[in-house]
Amino acid sequence: MNLDRRLFGEARAVRAALALTALVGLVSAGLTVAGAALLSAVISGVLLRGEGLDQAAGALAALLAVAVGRAIFTWIGGAAAHHVGEHVKRDLRERLAAHLLALGPAYTRAERSGELAASAVEGVEALDAYFTQYLPQLFQAAIIPLTILVLVFAIDLVSGLVLLVTAPLIPFFMVLIGKAAGGLARRQYGTLSRLSAHFLDVLQGLPTLKMFGRSRAQIAAVERISDQFRRATLDVLRVAFLSALALEMLATLSTAIIAVQIGLRLLAGVLHFEQAFFVLVLAPEYYLPLRMLGARFHSGVAGIGAAERIFAVLERPTPTRAVQVTASPLPAPPVRLDVRFEDVHFRYPNAERPALDGVSFVLSAGTRTALVGPSGAGKSTIFQLLLGFLQPSSGRILVNGAPLDGLPPDAWRAHVAWVAQSPYLFHGSVADNLRLARPDATPDDLVEAARQANAHSFIAALPQGYDTPIGERGARLSGGQAQRLALARAFLRPASLLLFDEATSNLDPENERLIGDALMRLVRKRTVFVIAHRLHTVADADQIIALDGGRVAQTGRHADLVRADGVYRALVATAGA
Repeated sequence: MNLDRRLFGEARAVRAALALTALVGLVSAGLTVAGAALLSAVISGVLLRGEGLDQAAGALAALLAVAVGRAIFTWIGGAAAHHVGEHVKRDLRERLAAHLLALGPAYTRAERSGELAASAVEGVEALDAYFTQYLPQLFQAAIIPLTILVLVFAIDLVSGLVLLVTAPLIPFFMVLIGKAAGGLARRQYGTLSRLSAHFLDVLQGLPTLKMFGRSRAQIAAVERISDQFRRATLDVLRVAFLSALALEMLATLSTAIIAVQIGLRLLAGVLHFEQAFFVLVLAPEYYLPLRMLGARFHSGVAGIGAAERIFAVLERPTPTRAVQVTASPLPAPPVRLDVRFEDVHFRYPNAERPALDGVSFVLSAGTRTALVGPSGAGKSTIFQLLLGFLQPSSGRILVNGAPLDGLPPDAWRAHVAWVAQSPYLFHGSVADNLRLARPDATPDDLVEAARQANAHSFIAALPQGYDTPIGERGARLSGGQAQRLALARAFLRPASLLLFDEATSNLDPENERLIGDALMRLVRKRTVFVIAHRLHTVADADQIIALDGGRVAQTGRHADLVRADGVYRALVATAGA
């Protein structure tokens, strides 16, 4: 049977509703038996004893009450099962989202976002049938046949033995079919995840595909994966229909055996009519829960297949902290911050060499430090460590003398404003994107921050001003406009440390000038740390850190470093060439 302990454990918070679905199965068993007893009594009384409507009225009324009772309890059981399913789906989605946030960008960058989105949406939704159809039917299949079997044994030993011998054949075939169905369901869900991920890649990369004339090739790729999903789905349905056929045949043959032996014994006078009719009415009800379980067996398999990927994410360990997190010793921002790296090492999983190999430097409060180096030197890794997205393999990062990994992440990030090289803008209005930095910002706060970032003029010119939707990733804005919105977010955040991944190299001179003016206002009285892509922009930095191969190769000011023989002068020479 497909009873996944992890999924069953997810329903702990709604144990009462889950227990109610089991109780409904028990009550249904009792009502089934009562209905069969009443029906056999009415038929026996009318046909054999010649009773009229007056004598049978009470039993018929009771039979009607039993039918109504079964309908009511079926509705109650369905409502309870749906309550369990909705609660589990909501809880899993919340936990999945929270866990992905805890895993951070270091994990999500290594995964396909479309596949993760499919797990959080289609994957969780696939659990609905498991909790609303398969699990309640599993309870009924365990309770109703057992109740009927005990009662039939008490009435007729031979019929009880026939039921006992034939019933295990149905679960036996379900297990055999389930082994094949489980692998097919996992393949089906895996193909669906790949299809979702690939389709998202195609949509996000559509301009590039158009430019290189590869859009039609991607249509063919989507068709190929869609066909794989079609074949996987048909394989699952083929097994489901085969299992339904096998179980229906077994149940029908078993019921026929019961009917034949009862009929023969009834003709021989060994069995009374009322007992025979009672057992004959109960026989289909005995096999019905098992047949229904077989029909819904694929729902259980599909749910478990989707749950495997969900639990694979949930069971992924989050980054550990070497120091126990305590209350933040830092006052609310803004505050003067000194940041110190002491012999910091970091290696990405399965990497041949460390990304950082014994890095040490100091960011003094109120100074501007530039980080330079060739591609792969470790610049982005240092920023990821400062933001708390990664944890050092060894060494320490100190903030005003306190270990960074001992500070609450949210409290620490409140002191940091980060302007990425390619800032991410969400689908929503300009105001929605600005308020990511400060949700309680007033309209006047937004305007002031936009003015500081030289963004107010173009925002005011938009059709709906600050309420204008800008599209996913800021699709309706130019690169310079998106960068200025990111700067406006930094102005809204009263942070003490500014991390800026220089992104003006691909902008036109006018946007570069506007962003440069905004930056001059933004960096005042802050500790500034800049990844420099164009070296002429760091000439006035208080400190330049030159990385090479994950190590600090040189530290100093521009005038001193350019005279010394080393990696910085080589970078300047390359940039000048």
